[in-house]
Amino acid sequence: DPNNPDNVIQLYTGWSIEASQEWNNGNGWSREHVWSKSHGDFGTSKGAGTDVHHLRPCDPSVNSAKSNRWFDNCSTPYYDNGTFTGCYTSYDDWVWQPKEEVKGDVARMIFYMATRYEGENGEPDLELIDYLPSNNNTPEPVYAKLNTLLQWHLEDPVDDWEINRNNIIYNDYQHNRNPFIDYPEYATLIWGEPINI
Repeated sequence: DPNNPDNVIQLYTGWSIEASQEWNNGNGWSREHVWSKSHGDFGTSKGAGTDVHHLRPCDPSVNSAKSNRWFDNCSTPYYDNGTFTGCYTSYDDWVWQPKEEVKGDVARMIFYMATRYEGENGEPDLELIDYLPSNNNTPEPVYAKLNTLLQWHLEDPVDDWEINRNNIIYNDYQHNRNPFIDYPEYATLIWGEPINI
């Protein structure tokens, strides 16, 4: 949290919480794999399971509600203990929509994972798809929904906070970058412009 270095900002809600309160019997924060580790069955193994570019702090109950849902537009507001989180879900489809301020961040993390992990050296070959699988819990290394993620990427452009995080990951931790933060145009060069539906 740039306003309080003792805190972390939870991804889906934007809530700030004391960094030392990781888990804390479910009252603190938990580690969210933005590309759900079950979709690719990579768990917390080195590589995709520990890649800092898609690991973010998250409220445990919100993390549980998001589960391994696909990313798509939804209309059912998600409340946590009576407080609107800014996120949406669906009663009909296994989908999740993060709050407006991080929709593009989420898209760029997913784009990074799909291009970084290509099945080499025992790593999963992660792929983006543009449909919702019939099996919500498929271990196949896929994530949906591409068209929606492209829309979110354009609607919520890269900001200074994202650039700073990318720089810290490069300089202090993994020594690699998310190219979709440095060069946002790569997304549409690779996957094309989103289709308005």
